[in-house]
Amino acid sequence: QGKLTARERILLLLDPDSFDEYDMFVEHRCSDFGMDSKKNKYPGDSVVTGRGRINGRLAYVFSQDFTVFGGSLSGAHAQKICKVMDQAAMVGAPVIGLNDSGGARIQEGVESLAGYADIFLRNVLCSGVVPQISLIMGPCAGGAVYSPALTDFTFMVKDTSYLFITGPDVVKSVTNEDVTQEQLGGAKTHTAVSGVAHRAFENDIDALLNLREFFNYLPLSNRDPAPVRECHDPSDRLVPELDTLVPIESTKAYDMLDIIHSV
Repeated sequence: QGKLTARERILLLLDPDSFDEYDMFVEHRCSDFGMDSKKNKYPGDSVVTGRGRINGRLAYVFSQDFTVFGGSLSGAHAQKICKVMDQAAMVGAPVIGLNDSGGARIQEGVESLAGYADIFLRNVLCSGVVPQISLIMGPCAGGAVYSPALTDFTFMVKDTSYLFITGPDVVKSVTNEDVTQEQLGGAKTHTAVSGVAHRAFENDIDALLNLREFFNYLPLSNRDPAPVRECHDPSDRLVPELDTLVPIESTKAYDMLDIIHSV
């Protein structure tokens, strides 16, 4: 489908040789429903986490792996994400989530849901402290979409990423309404209609390279001083056109850009 793997995404996003991976050999701890058999254990579980640099600046990253149980969230998966979020808040660096998850891991039941509660708590505690960016890179459903909604910036990939609470099959069984994945939670719906996502990109590579560029404009945390640039615009310059830009009648519209450009 033209998608990258979880690790390829991280290596493309971060500077070469700057990625330090955390908890590479962590496995899930569920023993119900045959999950403790050898064939159901994967080192690292369904998420790759760690820290690295983007254009020389520190960032903490997690990348969900859809090839392991559909990227679903287990207790161990949640702990790995919480660890990078805690460290990011402690040292003052942004958190970037590359989301590609089918939601809670149903075999773990309430432990999986408790993992979401831990992540949401950190989303709220980190809000206004460090920038949080979500890049939706696959079909995300259920619990996997609440956390991106709590972050500062949400980006999507056209035609391969979806955000919905429940999929088209559930909607059909409840409301008898026929909707496609694209209509229900595609990039076009969320960037043009619902306003859930801020921007959509053509493919994984386009999205990750644009994210690298966007990262340059962000402060690392609320303790980071604002960038100061030399100003060549005198502070006492008169702007007479402001007198006429805003119409006297309060019901009339005017172009905000005219005001911004003149100021």
